[in-house]
Amino acid sequence: MSEAPAPDAVAPDAADSTDVLADVTAADVTASADASARIDRLWPEPAADLDDEALLEAYAFPGEGPWLRMNFIASLDGAATRQGRSGGLGDAADRRVFELLRWGADAVLVGAGTVRAEGYGAMRLDNAAVAWRVTRGLPAQPVFVLVTRTLNLDPASSVFTDAPVRPIVCTVATAPASRRAALAVVADVVDVGETEADPQRLRDELAAWGLPRIHAEGGPSLFGAFVAGGAVDELCLTLSPTLEAGDARRIAHSPLAAPTGMALASVLRSGDELLLRYRRA
Repeated sequence: MSEAPAPDAVAPDAADSTDVLADVTAADVTASADASARIDRLWPEPAADLDDEALLEAYAFPGEGPWLRMNFIASLDGAATRQGRSGGLGDAADRRVFELLRWGADAVLVGAGTVRAEGYGAMRLDNAAVAWRVTRGLPAQPVFVLVTRTLNLDPASSVFTDAPVRPIVCTVATAPASRRAALAVVADVVDVGETEADPQRLRDELAAWGLPRIHAEGGPSLFGAFVAGGAVDELCLTLSPTLEAGDARRIAHSPLAAPTGMALASVLRSGDELLLRYRRA
């Protein structure tokens, strides 16, 4: 297990937050890329045409304690992807919420396979998000955390070379030493298991780094492992109004079943699309 650094080592740009905020205009504070996508709240407390501040409040992390939230989209018949990518199922409203969900997080967690399949680049929030975070005493950017047993990641990828904050790579003790050494140049490499990533150990490691509020974006194997490990506190699920058939995977996949009760927390709507939020019962 790697030694955890002091919290301010995780987000070196936090000390420069005053300078960051000075470069952001007042209009940036509430602007978002897909703000034109209308989203209404059906339950609780129905409300029409929520602005970004209302959505950020609705999706806020609870208190100061550790919390892990998963975010997914699925078709009506349970497909998690279209032509191999989840982005094919989404629309402007889903993309709007997808971006806003990152704003309050200490860390954004993604499996390496999803990073490759979805074409992730550096985890860099826009000016609106930076302004919102800095005015609330948060570091300008969340930390990008990647999970991989094999360390099959390219150190020259923009995920690392363009990162505004040094990423963290969570892996296992048996990962190849040569890949570990190469990635250690561009990221902090942390063991969270011997041969398989332990979800609770991962959460504990990130909390020790000062990153208790985790927003996770998949994929299905990561989600399945975290469900099986009892490590999921919340699920944000966009229900896309399509039928896909085919052989697409479900949003969670693991070798063993792990029934987990969840309680409905909110229902939003954009046209025929529903944006659901569940918390552990």
